[in-house]
Amino acid sequence: MDSNNPYIREILYKQAAILALITIFYNIIEGIISVFFGLGDETIALFGFGMDSFVEVISGVGIWHMMRRLNRNNDNTNPDIFEQQALRITGMSFYILTFALIGTVALNLYHNHSPETTLWGIIVSIISIITMWLLIHYKVKVGKQLKSQAILMDATCTKTCLYLSFVLLLSSAGYELTNIGGLDSMGAILIAVFSFKEGRESFQKARGITCCSCVETYIKKN
Repeated sequence: MDSNNPYIREILYKQAAILALITIFYNIIEGIISVFFGLGDETIALFGFGMDSFVEVISGVGIWHMMRRLNRNNDNTNPDIFEQQALRITGMSFYILTFALIGTVALNLYHNHSPETTLWGIIVSIISIITMWLLIHYKVKVGKQLKSQAILMDATCTKTCLYLSFVLLLSSAGYELTNIGGLDSMGAILIAVFSFKEGRESFQKARGITCCSCVETYIKKN
């Protein structure tokens, strides 16, 4: 596919925008389910995972806006005012989530609290792993065709969601197998670490700084 053709480039950027929308709506559904069952089953890892999904929605809106802007501005990766504001809100939300999770984990450990079940954590994480893998695959495919570092960066950052899903799966499955309540708390702490990292990177992006963990060169040199 000739990405130098203006018509083809427009189609590819529309595909990138659609992928961003799919990510947004998936995170909304995932967030609702995770928070609902996280509260019902008293599992802080699943609840934290769900709240992280809601924050990702804010980030996703900024990414969707960026895909539309890139189609008009020839791959200018500098964030505009809307994207900068979305990134700042995302960063602050991740920081709040980080400290809220750490505080809740501390209380759970102090009271020796354990979840009723983490079965839904296993189900949600498996679905999320499959979904994130597919999104990464197609984002990389479109990014390579357009030779767009911005889209490839988005694909790489989606990997963070994939890693979070593995964290949730391991902590949830571990608890179901052993009934060790600390595993759920450990999963929540790891989610908090990822959230803090994502918050820091969001503020860096808002200032136009490329995040090292979000940069991987997928474009092969000719």
